[in-house]
Amino acid sequence: MAKIKLTKTELKAQTDALKRFQRFLPMLQLKKQQLQSEIAGITAKVEQVAAKEREERAALDRWVGLFATDESLVEGLVKVKNVKTGVTNIAGVQIPTFDTIETAVKDIDLWATPAWVDDAIAATTRILALKCERAVFEEQRRLVTIELQTTSQRVNLFEKVKIPECKEAIRVIKIAIGDEQTAAVTRGKIAKGRAPKEDAA
Repeated sequence: MAKIKLTKTELKAQTDALKRFQRFLPMLQLKKQQLQSEIAGITAKVEQVAAKEREERAALDRWVGLFATDESLVEGLVKVKNVKTGVTNIAGVQIPTFDTIETAVKDIDLWATPAWVDDAIAATTRILALKCERAVFEEQRRLVTIELQTTSQRVNLFEKVKIPECKEAIRVIKIAIGDEQTAAVTRGKIAKGRAPKEDAA
């Protein structure tokens, strides 16, 4: 704890600081809970999208495996050109939101390729969209986790350092002021006790 002045002005400053910390602490604790809840929600969304992605891949692998005689038909069929995202705010954190993707489809000869290639393009596009959506959710989780770490540090700082320091400073100042007042009263009584003797002399 930094050195404190044992004065009434310092006592007021420490009391005001304590009130301020005690007022902000519940807000920080609430924010911490909200961020923890958001991370749990985002994690659930990541898992849901990952499960859908696995289902789509399994379905694609099954029927492409049945019909594809030439593996090169499917490779690089669809590529992501652009991921369109928005922005939202969670507990004061700016995070991206997934909107849609723009894709580029490989040039293929529609007359020379089997009919199922169109279905493969649609399925691959869905898989890529899910993959990009999952990546956006993972970025959300990363950003919210950083904010949670910062908020947790502030909560700990207030709970374990600032509030105890203020309370200790207030206790020390009150004792010092009390001792000073007692000493002043004692000096006053001594001075009063001496005054008649000096008059008599």
